[in-house]
Parts: sequence; C-alpha cells; structure tokens
Amino acid sequence: MEKMKVAIAMSGGVDSSVAAALLVEQGHQVIGVMLRLWSEPGKEDSNRCCTPDSMAQARRVAAQLKIPFYPINAQQMFRQVVVEHFFEGYRSGITPNPCLLCNRYIRWDFMLKYVQVMGAEKMATGHYARLRVANNGSIKLLKGLDENKDQSYVLSVLNQDQLQHTLLPVGEYTKSQVRQFAREFGLPVAERQDSQDLCFLAGEDYRDFLKRNAPDVIKPGKIITTRGQIVGEHDGLGFYTIGQRKGLGIRATHPYYVIDKNVQENLLIVGEVSELKFTGLIAEGVNWIAETPPAPRFSADIKIRYKARFVPANIEVLDDRTVYVRFEQIVRDVTPGQRAVFYQGEEVVGGGTIRKAFLSSSQDEAGL
Repeated sequence: MEKMKVAIAMSGGVDSSVAAALLVEQGHQVIGVMLRLWSEPGKEDSNRCCTPDSMAQARRVAAQLKIPFYPINAQQMFRQVVVEHFFEGYRSGITPNPCLLCNRYIRWDFMLKYVQVMGAEKMATGHYARLRVANNGSIKLLKGLDENKDQSYVLSVLNQDQLQHTLLPVGEYTKSQVRQFAREFGLPVAERQDSQDLCFLAGEDYRDFLKRNAPDVIKPGKIITTRGQIVGEHDGLGFYTIGQRKGLGIRATHPYYVIDKNVQENLLIVGEVSELKFTGLIAEGVNWIAETPPAPRFSADIKIRYKARFVPANIEVLDDRTVYVRFEQIVRDVTPGQRAVFYQGEEVVGGGTIRKAFLSSSQDEAGL
C-alpha cells in the first residue's frame, strides 16, 4: 500500500487503538485525533465516549505509538445536529438513530474536512467494515469479516467522496484477533470492554434523558387496541417503540404489544403479538453507495435495525431518494425513524430512513 498521511479517529477503545497501531506498522505517517462531543452538564464523566478517561487512554496509546494526538472540539455542532435531531424524532413519535447522523455529519463531514486541512490524505476509524475498489474506480462498502461485529450498517450513510478518503484497518479481522493484536502491541486498552449505549445518555435510560432535556416530548394520551378499545394512558409516543411489550402499564389477562402510533391524534395503538405482521415499508432519504440504484427494481437482503437479522425483500425505486420495500416473509416489528439498509451478498447497496411501515392488514399499500 502506498504510504500516506493518515488521521486515525481515536476513542480510547481497543478497536481504534489497534487500527492506529496497524497503520503505524504499515509505515504511514499517522496522527491521532479525537472528537470532543457534547455531554449533558454534570455528566461528562459518565458518557460512553469522549470522557476525560477515554481522552486520557487515547493520549496514552498515541504516546506509546509515538504519534501526535489532537482533540477536536465538536461539542456545539454535535448538540445542534445530533442531539436536537434526537429530540425532534421523539417529538414526532419516531425512534431516531443518532449514530447514523453523527457518522454522516460529524465524523465524515466535520472531522474529515478538519483532518484534511491538517494535511491528512485519508481518515481511518476502528469500524468493522471493509472497502474494495471497483473496476470503475468507485469504492464498494462490504460487511466486516466478523459477522457479530459488522458495522457496515452504520456506514451506509457515506457517499463516494467520503469513502474514497476512508481506511478501515480492523474490518479485515475478527474482534478476538483485534484483542490479540492489542495484547501483542502491548496497548493499555487491550482488555477494555465495549459499550453499546448512545454516547450522550451517560449510561441512563433515554426516557429520563428526554424528561430532563426535552420535557415537551411528554404528551400523555390514550392507549387503544386495534379494535378501538381504550385500555390505558401513555406518557408520550416517543417513549414507546413498535413491538414493545414491557412498560405499557396495561392491566390485562394477556400481554399487549405496540402495533402502531397515531401521531395526529396522539394515540398509542396496541394489539396481540399475532398482529405484528409487517409486509413492507417506505424508506426515504436513500443514500446509494454507488451513487445510483442498481436497477429500477431489484432484490436484496434488508436490515431494519443495526442488530436485526437479514430479511430477503424486493425493492422498487420510486425516485432517487425513495424506495418501496416488500418483504418476502412477514417481519415482526418495523420502526419508523430507523434505517433500512440493503445488501447484496457482502456488499452494501444503500439505505434510507424508514418513513412508513405496512401491516399485513393495512390497505395503505394500495395508494403507492
């Protein structure tokens, strides 16, 4: 590989630290950078990332690897772009995924441009995904080698220009191999554990975070069954997600599940598990990795959440940014606000935000 100046986005964790060590070993001129993201006042030490401890760990790794290290302040932008979008999503009754927005606008826009000004030709991260150069020179995004750690889903928001300037050093390895590399390199973070929480929630439930920071989300309303029977009262549509069973506060002889939300009338609609049968969805704001869809109609495997299983589906392109997805089998819970990502084999074709989901009993699809 041609030697170049590479900025490695560090988090103080094992994956980005090993990515940095691999780049140094390959002979690149490496600089370490770390984003300072917004934290709720008084909870700076409790966030998943960007804590003083994480910053100190990243500095230790950089010092050990003999590479310069620079913190990058993105607090205000993160608050305005990512956290406000998080609030707005729950205000509108959907379940947002702020990590996708962070990758698109904070990491691969703000931070990438920042390191380019510093002279970096590429930006590397510790994500588990792979990149391949196609015959026409475009970049393909592939699943990570470790199926259990694959993070190609959260990178489906990236465009060709961003991918052209990206390196993913650990995507070719399994998590166990990466930990072993960390031990062999003698990195102080070799045994540091992963965390799956949203970085700005400080380890708390998102509902408590919303109550403190966006109290207008709390708009109580009626809980009704799919047959129109009132069975309780909800605390605000943002506090519930499709398929949820626990925490509904309904006294009944059998469990109820969240089937749908009527945002206009502020109604939470519940039913039996047998009613959670989704046949398709509309996704908008679609990003095509190759910049254009593969065909007006094509088949793909779909992920409707980061940790969801793959579902075979047929996709119809309604316009450049909107698709209709029909599943080849019934899916139990499809959540507006989450991202539907399309795969063909190991390759990510694209993905978009779920705007509407269709129940098997719904007549809405007739209007497509």
